[in-house]
Amino acid sequence: MSEELNIKEEGAESILPGSPAQIIEAMLFAAGFPIEISKLAEIVGITVSEARETVLMMKKRYEEGDSGIQLVMLEDSCQLCTKEKFEGYVRSALGIRQSGKLSNSCLEALAVIAYNQPITKALVDEIRGVDSAYAIGVLSEKNLIESKGRLDAVGKPNLYGTTDDFLRVFGLSSLDELPASGELSENEQVKIDI
Repeated sequence: MSEELNIKEEGAESILPGSPAQIIEAMLFAAGFPIEISKLAEIVGITVSEARETVLMMKKRYEEGDSGIQLVMLEDSCQLCTKEKFEGYVRSALGIRQSGKLSNSCLEALAVIAYNQPITKALVDEIRGVDSAYAIGVLSEKNLIESKGRLDAVGKPNLYGTTDDFLRVFGLSSLDELPASGELSENEQVKIDI
């Protein structure tokens, strides 16, 4: 028999059956996009640390089981996704064509932003030695980077940083998992699906 939890729904109290893990799983499945752990905790009526523990337990359960689904942890959010080895089947079923790869110039600009964020376009240009307007436009369009605010300087230029989609695409839980810049080789192939 399921335990019942008090759950807040738009200011009204209601009682829904299910364990915190079941409720979180249902929300993540239905959403299809990352949800902040603090939001999950608020809705389920548990603390943020309890929600994080529940999500980590769920992640482990998906990793150890034979499910085609995985729970992806991002910095302060999480998402249910299909496992990479089933990508071809999912693409066929949904009629999704293979997406394009990022050009070397876009990858270079993305690396500069990821390792130096928040950073202005002018500084990206200076580090790369070329204009980065096109690369920044492509990366923004693909939601790999976003404006993180403005620099308090003349002209108030945008400050760019990476997004949760960047973490998901590169299989990272947080920016702390980025390899040290000295560990990267120029010829290393980067497989990403955007």
